[in-house]
Amino acid sequence: MKVIAVVFALLLSCTLATKEVAKKNKKSKLYVPQIECDIKAAKIINPEFIAKCPSGCQDTKYRVYGTDIYASFSSVCGAAIHSGIIDKAGGKILVQKVAGQSGYKGSYSNGIQSLSLPRWRESFIVSEGKPKKGVQYPSTLEYSSVKSPSAKGGTSLRREYLTTAAPLSGTKTVTSLPKPTVVTTESVSTVPKPTAVPTTIPTTLSTKAMTVATAKPQHAMHKVRDIGSSHVHPAYSSVAAVASRQVQAVQGRTQNQAFRSTSSYASNRNIPRANAGIQRQEPIASFRKPASSPANLAVETDLWKSESSLFETGFSSKEDLIPKPLEPVSQGNPNCKVDLSFLIDGSWSIGKRRFQIQKQFLKDVAQALDVGIAGPLMGIIQYGDDPSTEFNLKTYLNSKDLKNAIEKILQKGGLSNVGKALSFVNKNFFDDSNGNRGGAPNVAIVMVDGWPTDKVEEASRLARESGINIFFVTIEGPDENEKQNVIEPNFVDKAVCRTNGYYSINVPSWFSLHKIVQPLVKRVCDSDRLACSKTCLNSADIGFVIDGSSSVGTSNFRTVLQFVANISKEFEISDTDTRIGAVQYTYEQRLEFSFDKHRTKQDVLNAIKRINYWSGGTSTGAAINYAFEQLFSKSKPNKRKIMILITDGRSYDDVRGPATAAHQNGVIAYSIGIAWAAQDELEAIATDPDRQHSFFVDEFDSLYRFVPRIIQNICTEFNSQPRN
Repeated sequence: MKVIAVVFALLLSCTLATKEVAKKNKKSKLYVPQIECDIKAAKIINPEFIAKCPSGCQDTKYRVYGTDIYASFSSVCGAAIHSGIIDKAGGKILVQKVAGQSGYKGSYSNGIQSLSLPRWRESFIVSEGKPKKGVQYPSTLEYSSVKSPSAKGGTSLRREYLTTAAPLSGTKTVTSLPKPTVVTTESVSTVPKPTAVPTTIPTTLSTKAMTVATAKPQHAMHKVRDIGSSHVHPAYSSVAAVASRQVQAVQGRTQNQAFRSTSSYASNRNIPRANAGIQRQEPIASFRKPASSPANLAVETDLWKSESSLFETGFSSKEDLIPKPLEPVSQGNPNCKVDLSFLIDGSWSIGKRRFQIQKQFLKDVAQALDVGIAGPLMGIIQYGDDPSTEFNLKTYLNSKDLKNAIEKILQKGGLSNVGKALSFVNKNFFDDSNGNRGGAPNVAIVMVDGWPTDKVEEASRLARESGINIFFVTIEGPDENEKQNVIEPNFVDKAVCRTNGYYSINVPSWFSLHKIVQPLVKRVCDSDRLACSKTCLNSADIGFVIDGSSSVGTSNFRTVLQFVANISKEFEISDTDTRIGAVQYTYEQRLEFSFDKHRTKQDVLNAIKRINYWSGGTSTGAAINYAFEQLFSKSKPNKRKIMILITDGRSYDDVRGPATAAHQNGVIAYSIGIAWAAQDELEAIATDPDRQHSFFVDEFDSLYRFVPRIIQNICTEFNSQPRN
């Protein structure tokens, strides 16, 4: 019997050991976050990730730009369908961010028409959603804005709060413990739990709504709520920031990630984020943990003795917790809402004394601008051999903090490689993650001592095409004997936004630099003069002239309206950006809506849907005259006037005279003919060269194919305009 018992024990031990080994060797299941159809790659910070797309992402409203390599402005899931990785039912995909391209070619594939784009700062490629060997993929995606879309499956990037639990009365613990720190979101409730408190209480971090189970709720439990900068005690924010950073460090995340979804208090109080180039001291230094302390404790344990409460940690009474009025902080000059990058010269040629003069100039400009979230934002890049960001647009949100940071900038030395710096600004600086606000003009002011040591023309051209307004401030430029040493003659005119003198200032001496502070600020703040902010998609008045004759028919007329809507979708529509108007004609003409009628894209699309089919004859010449009188004669002076005429037959009247008159008055005309349209009339209506402005198709259902070509031609023509 003893032998049997021993054998049985050995078998049981082997079985348990085998299970343990199998359990250890079992691979952890990869959690794949789900994204929505409208999520663009640019909004996701992660450089490489696996995600799951839902069904239905083949809809045309989810725009895709490019083929095989897609601009990050594209819908991720739409690009996955276009490339054939998934179908309309959705599925898992692997996304990898790559460098921006100089051009993206549109194509029709798998039921999706991708569009062309002249260039974009970032790209991505899509492949089958299988993890690569040795690569760890995130289970939660990080988004570039605070209001990040929730990933299905319970993961959400929401604001986090700090909850500090006091010791539970009536419960004995084996050892003396610091109070546990729990980071959770707004949905917090306490549920009584009958079991005893364990001797080890882990620190918990969660980014989704959850319930905290604890013992009977105690009056000593405090929660720091995110109720805005004017209501939160500064000490609370300091504790929350320190705790969040240390908890994130335990879980292997960077400080940058730890701050992405935390309280907005830090930004409202102008405290630099964790990835800022220059850091300021935390407001309450006593709450910071020494480096030698255990990493799993978020708050200095010596401050939290057993049976103590929050009121014993520096506050003498409840009245001390009442928020004190904060000093009013300027929100910035609302009449100067620009996103500004200063490229400062850190080369050895400038010398230490002149570098200090340059910093004083920057401080004077910051003061004159009145930096703030409702006005101008300012970041600084220092260049030498290579450029580097001193701080970005969102690091400092008032002039006082900005000036203090400027004073701490150290000279890096090297050559004066301005071309490299401009390329760096174009590719990296004006990004949403760096504080770029989208609606504010992008301005780059380049400070140059003497002349650049590399070429600037190509880098400047690409920056201008991206909508960056480039100013040059040259100090002590080359004299006649030195001009032979300049690598690129006339480098200023080759770089600035326009060559009319508005975008360049030459200062004869560093000691007179202070004299140009006010003139420079005035130029930068005059948004109406910032010509390079205008792109092909936000600077036109587009008038559609639509044939409503009897030969079109009700069904085909709806197809024409969809074509008009598809073109309109591609533009940035507002009262200050692109505006849309429409005229329908037969023998007579009717103004469907004028340029100033609708101020949002959705309003324009709704108005297009409401256009009723008229029916009648075809007087195209009279329609062109009518469109000019009712639409283009009322166009804004700084807008490009673009007419897109759609017809399916020969006109009963002359089109050449009205078309010529429109051309002479600055109207760029595109003609789209269907079925029985006359080719000679289409060419007469179109602006020269005809082949870039005139299109013909046999069937109404094929109209959609012209959308990418028309957009591309409009943008190509815009980018080729003279710069004076």
